[in-house]
Amino acid sequence: MSDRDTLFSAPIDKLGDWTFDERVAEVFPDMIQRSVPGYSNIISMIGMLAGRFVTPESQVYDLGCSLGAATLSIRRNIQAEQCQIIAVDNSPAMVERCRRHIDAFRAQTPVEVREADIRHVDIENASLVVLNFTLQFLEPDDRQRLLNKIYAGLRPGGALVLSEKFSFEDSHVGELLFNMHHDFKRANGYSELEISQKRSMLENVMLTDSVETHKRRLKQAGFQHAELWFQCFNFGSLVAVKA
Repeated sequence: MSDRDTLFSAPIDKLGDWTFDERVAEVFPDMIQRSVPGYSNIISMIGMLAGRFVTPESQVYDLGCSLGAATLSIRRNIQAEQCQIIAVDNSPAMVERCRRHIDAFRAQTPVEVREADIRHVDIENASLVVLNFTLQFLEPDDRQRLLNKIYAGLRPGGALVLSEKFSFEDSHVGELLFNMHHDFKRANGYSELEISQKRSMLENVMLTDSVETHKRRLKQAGFQHAELWFQCFNFGSLVAVKA
């Protein structure tokens, strides 16, 4: 059971940039459930996608795995034999907790949890790669390079799941969905102070793209099939399949 997220409930004198440190790791499950609409649906459906796409003797990558929610969902749903899941995160606090979560559940599919920068991880013999709210934290220049590398490392018929917070090319729709996301956070007990302080800290480190931009990048990487499969307000997930 995670602690309740009260990190931003009191005024903070100097708001720095967001980091996934020990304090965030401690309250992360509560924070993400109360901040990301549809998160639990995405996690369970990543498991369903794993059941369809993971093939025998292949590797599965969860890039930016945080506490391992997607990894656990994948492992519960894999039917294929002799697979390995590689879960990667660059936050020591997240990796330490992720290892504990993975070890708490017995399963036949082995999981290797790596503390590393996802930009420097080799993607090889992959049947499924997951970027669950991760790409948005990379510098825009690095995003295409990573997608190219993922495409090259996927087996034919393999899939990439890309979940992100979206911006919108239609500003009216963008404003509506932005405001509805705030309503969602208020309904989950966050105050105006908590919402605004968190937004200020994320401003410089989380740069969102439109669905159209994501699709363009995926096509440029080589994916012939890519489509939005889930959306709730300004959050959603795409699936891209290598032909």
